[in-house]
Amino acid sequence: MISKLNSQLPLLLIDDDPVVLEIHVTALESEGVKNVLTLTDSRKTVQFLEEHPVSVIVLDLMMPHVSGLELLPVLIRDFPHIPVIVMTSSDDIETAVRCIKAGAVDYLTKPVEIERLLLSVENALHINELSMENRSLREYLLSDRLVHPAAFDAFITTSKKMRSIFQYIEVIAKSDQPILVTGETGVGKELIARAIGALSGRKGAFVTVNAAGLDDNMFSDTLFGHKKGAFTGADQPRDGLICTAAGGTLFLDEIGDLNETSQIKLLRLIQEQEFYPVGSDVIKKTDARLIVATNRDLSALIASNKFRKDLYYRLCAHHIQVPPLRERREDIPALLDDFLEKASRALNKPKPVPSREVSALLSTYHFEGNVRELHAMVSDAVARHSSGLLTLDCFAGLAETACSQANTALLVPSKEVDEALYRFFGRFPTIKEMEDYLTSSAMNLTSGNQRSAALLLGIARQTLSKRLGIPA
Repeated sequence: MISKLNSQLPLLLIDDDPVVLEIHVTALESEGVKNVLTLTDSRKTVQFLEEHPVSVIVLDLMMPHVSGLELLPVLIRDFPHIPVIVMTSSDDIETAVRCIKAGAVDYLTKPVEIERLLLSVENALHINELSMENRSLREYLLSDRLVHPAAFDAFITTSKKMRSIFQYIEVIAKSDQPILVTGETGVGKELIARAIGALSGRKGAFVTVNAAGLDDNMFSDTLFGHKKGAFTGADQPRDGLICTAAGGTLFLDEIGDLNETSQIKLLRLIQEQEFYPVGSDVIKKTDARLIVATNRDLSALIASNKFRKDLYYRLCAHHIQVPPLRERREDIPALLDDFLEKASRALNKPKPVPSREVSALLSTYHFEGNVRELHAMVSDAVARHSSGLLTLDCFAGLAETACSQANTALLVPSKEVDEALYRFFGRFPTIKEMEDYLTSSAMNLTSGNQRSAALLLGIARQTLSKRLGIPA
């Protein structure tokens, strides 16, 4: 928490008693908070704020000239982006209610314990951060723009869902809060994390740790390091990767695989921003920003007592759910073209042109491995390809798998699909009309190739021939 307070704009204490100010500044500095400004004359507050940007104001209510009660509504009106904490020696409930209604985020009674003051400031910063993010996100969504489109050059996409994620990333990238990235295997969670790191403005390194398969000893040593002699073979001290990520970003992948002991250590790291190297009783601080990712269902893990609920809520201060490829099929043509280009260059072959049946079948394929599966599939197909069109023969098992998926897939009715059918046919179509339309569409997409059309339709070629009135 302390490093977070120091990374923000200064904290401003306003009190007419210089002794009180000195006590609070000394107490804050003893806790590691260095960026504190003070003001004794409340009449100079507005001018001071115009010349000195601050993150939080701690305002005494009982002051000569202009009291805190008079100053509070002015601050809320003219500097609404700065949270105000009021402080007074009075514990009058009515005054506290008036201040909160006027816009103060907290009410403290003197003498204030330093832990209580730090917690209040931290909460005020968090509230202000969320408010700024909401305003920024609203502006992004209304304007439908990206400020830093180059940060997302690694993504091949035209999907509106992905564009919304990029807009959200631009809003939260500079936040100090942890970010949870979830999604199936192969959707690009690490690319998302790297985009956040690139936009964070942090000067430190982007460090990746894969938690899959790490027991608690390996997890602790990898993240926190160890001191010399901590265990057999520890001949030299070693800094952990959390030190390597100082001033930067630590990306912890496969977070759902952590055991409970490691989860407790991670929770402490997030809450206190401090840790102990293995075998050491000397505490270390960290200012690394944490991004975590998983392809597992954390809600299910929590229900089965395999993942701590308190850790989950700490991690998902910001949550990004990356959609699977089957929910953004509009990206498949561009991804296919990009992967064909890369595979051809790597294999020193001319870039092939996919046949219509290949494009049609890929557009309906389930892609359990998502973008990663498509990439591997295209690379293998280009390796098999010799000349001419890139046909289904180059995609090992694609036709059979697609056919199996078609036979087991369930179409979930939706109002949008129902209305689209009604508009297309001018009324709700009959089963016969739907069969005729789908058969004709499959034949057009595959340039009359019955085998490929049958695969798209999920029926046997002989069945299609009968529907077309063609002898098998």
